[in-house]
Amino acid sequence: MARANRADLRLDSPKGVRTPALGRKRRRSRDRPSRDRFGRFTEAIARGMGTPWFLLGLTFFAVSWIAWNTLAPVQWRFDSVSLGFIALTLVLSMQASYAAPMILLAQNRQDDRDRVQFEQDRQRAERNLADTEYLAREVVALRLGMKDLASRDFLRSELRALLDNLEEREDPDKQTRKRLRKGDRERDRDREERSPSA
Repeated sequence: MARANRADLRLDSPKGVRTPALGRKRRRSRDRPSRDRFGRFTEAIARGMGTPWFLLGLTFFAVSWIAWNTLAPVQWRFDSVSLGFIALTLVLSMQASYAAPMILLAQNRQDDRDRVQFEQDRQRAERNLADTEYLAREVVALRLGMKDLASRDFLRSELRALLDNLEEREDPDKQTRKRLRKGDRERDRDREERSPSA
């Protein structure tokens, strides 16, 4: 895949951002920074502001500022204690005024990624549902097919019938001998039943 088309296939930016506006072809020069670089920068800043190290650093900065302007000799101080540290207030306000839009930009990018992820999850769920329905239909078809199969009892009865047919076709001498043996066994049983048990 060409390197120029790779930006169009990114899944972490919404579809409208990936397509060129008004049908114009995008010219991608190596000198011009990508549109996504500033977004990645704002995300890095917002991610950094959410860490405990940033809070510790900001606390250290404010404490050292106040300590310097309180304890240093008067000619070295650059912010007045009597005026309520106006310069410190301005620095912190400027930091907050830059931080808020960067955090909002990072949240917008995260919303775009979440939207793309949600769409992919929805498509995956639809595929899973279709697969599950297909498997359910196949299981029902197998169950219906199993009802048409012969059971064990049916096979036994058919085999017995076949054996009886084969026995009838055997020569008469064998049938007579079998009947005699069968009769001998029945007589032996009768004798055992009649004989007194000791």
